Amino acid sequence: MVNARLRDALEPYVDDSMLPLKSRRLTTAAENEFLASLLAWERAPVEPISRWFDPELVLPSPDKLSDDGLREALRHAIDRLYQRRIVLQWTDHLSDRQLYLILYRDLLPAEEKKLDLRDSYQVWRFLDIEHDTELWLRYYATGEERRAWSELSGEPPPPAERAPFPRNLPTCPPRG
Repeated sequence: MVNARLRDALEPYVDDSMLPLKSRRLTTAAENEFLASLLAWERAPVEPISRWFDPELVLPSPDKLSDDGLREALRHAIDRLYQRRIVLQWTDHLSDRQLYLILYRDLLPAEEKKLDLRDSYQVWRFLDIEHDTELWLRYYATGEERRAWSELSGEPPPPAERAPFPRNLPTCPPRG
């Protein structure tokens, strides 16, 4: 019954996103979870990330903060973002001020679908592998990823280094 209700609710949105259901066999429970996530995506409102919070997450202007004040505001922002299941990834090449500025200027005003799925995390990567390949290889790529890149490109990767601003940020919990 749940499956039929989900399929009926999704009918107005049917497109290529339904292909995984036709190309592989899923258990009814897994299919229901997939259909429910599709329906949640279709119905989710689009709003600036800052408004996903109550009260709205508004950061002080970076120009008005000392280094210590900025570090404290950054930690607070990261904790609040994680409470809304937003995970920041690949930030260790950015100084605290650079990271804060990106949160302030780009992430919080970004209009995104506000999904409230209990096991769903939104991951914001602060590095584009396509455009910043050297930084990714230098600071974030695993040994296996570096070897694969080298085999594919025919070039040696840059030396692996420890990123200049290591952080211990919250991550997505492992899926059980």
